[in-house]
Amino acid sequence: MVGSPRVVVVGTGVGGLAAAIELAAAGAQVTVVEAQPEVGGKMRAVDVGGALVDAGPTVLTMLWVFEELARAAGASLAELVDLERAEIIARHAWSDGTQLDLHADPAASADAIGRAFGAREAARFRAFARETARIYAAVEGPFIRSPRPSVLDLARHVTSLGAATLARIDAHRTMARALESAFGDPRLVQLFGRYATYVGGSPYEAPATLNLIAHVESAGVWRVRGGMSALARGLAALASRVGASVRTSSPVARVITRGRRAAGVELASGEVIFADAVVWNGDQSALGAGLAGADVAAAAPRTPLADRSLSALAWVMAARPRGFPLVHHNVFFSDDYPAEFRALFDARRVPDRPTVYVCAEDRGDVARDAAGAERFLLVVNAPATGDAPERWTPEERERCERVTTATLSACGLTLERTADRLLSPVELERWYPGTGGAIYGPRPKGPTSSLSREGSTTKVSGLYLAGGSVHPGAGVPMAATSGRLAAARVLADLASTPRSRPAATSGTTSTARAPMGASPSSSSR
Repeated sequence: MVGSPRVVVVGTGVGGLAAAIELAAAGAQVTVVEAQPEVGGKMRAVDVGGALVDAGPTVLTMLWVFEELARAAGASLAELVDLERAEIIARHAWSDGTQLDLHADPAASADAIGRAFGAREAARFRAFARETARIYAAVEGPFIRSPRPSVLDLARHVTSLGAATLARIDAHRTMARALESAFGDPRLVQLFGRYATYVGGSPYEAPATLNLIAHVESAGVWRVRGGMSALARGLAALASRVGASVRTSSPVARVITRGRRAAGVELASGEVIFADAVVWNGDQSALGAGLAGADVAAAAPRTPLADRSLSALAWVMAARPRGFPLVHHNVFFSDDYPAEFRALFDARRVPDRPTVYVCAEDRGDVARDAAGAERFLLVVNAPATGDAPERWTPEERERCERVTTATLSACGLTLERTADRLLSPVELERWYPGTGGAIYGPRPKGPTSSLSREGSTTKVSGLYLAGGSVHPGAGVPMAATSGRLAAARVLADLASTPRSRPAATSGTTSTARAPMGASPSSSSR
């Protein structure tokens, strides 16, 4: 398209794909470059014993984000993926034998809590559900759907909803403190406090506003047939359908600049792709670490070790389960939650009795007896020290596997493995350089942490950010929203900025060799 803006999107994580779809649908010439052979970033599948197992996110919520994205490109979400709503959000278990299912129907969840913990706790849950719904309603417009707001912007909006609502979303309390006032049974405090880990934090540090995550899940959890990686493939196909060029196995060596403005990217092969704007869908820390070149190292800050979110130990496996009635999503809790987070964030080690998430990928809402091996993803929270591989010795990995097995055994689950693979923070750092293996960008800590994330724009003109490390936050729908916000900002800025073509090329790419010293980076996702 003659005269249309040219945009390079670095990374095919959900934020990058969302940005590419919005930009291409608006008429931009979009080239998406991905370091890995497959699209998806963290929504990736790993081959284990000849079967593909999702090794990233497994929960899809806030479906409206993806429905709106598809509509913007003249499509429907149903054309891209096959979805099934989960009636059981997750099954939770403790070593004392307690089991609790949370349901898509809040009334069913209240009944289950009443059976497990008594009528008073059921009533408290109903009040908690009403409060988290109010919090979500107050922040969706001014925070989730909008460019990064200031504290004043958010306060102005929620003040119109009443002083009581403003007090409820005030982040001066931690999630744990708010939950301790909401529930009497510590197991329910532990269960709902786990949502802090969805954004890489601790319930003892994260602001109480993030209790709204419980409402997000209660509003709907969907399973993607074929796994979450199928969602990435569907979005990539939609990007291509509206005109974007999606190129895999194309790692970026650096973002190039002209006159202090981003002007395209140079691939590790030496190829240069010129552009009027660049959307960086890698972690912001990769920029700050200089992994996209010295010219843009000041574009965004590098997250220091002390502020990194959680990483993970993830076992992808084929196994035969015994002894516990598994559904699709299962959580097996540790006996000492405060000690678990002290170990993770203070000692920076996997705790001696971790909480374990088990995704039984071949199951739905109904527990059944398995006739053979099934696909599993086991996840244990871990410190983001993947850039210190000496901490992850074979002995430490063996200890982590042993304590993980102990938690499952205490809750009655045995997994007889036929094939498996362990992904540690070291592997995550290798896939996502500059992060230490942190999955969620900066961790939520303190009352204004949600407002301190980087927005779409950077300190380098023409360079924009998308992905889970920036506003509005971590998680698949939030990362997709960040891509949509970045695209809107790109289009608005380019509409008011004169553009000129590089004199060195008549098209959008050049095969000029890179200058010596430019190092390749696979930081896209």
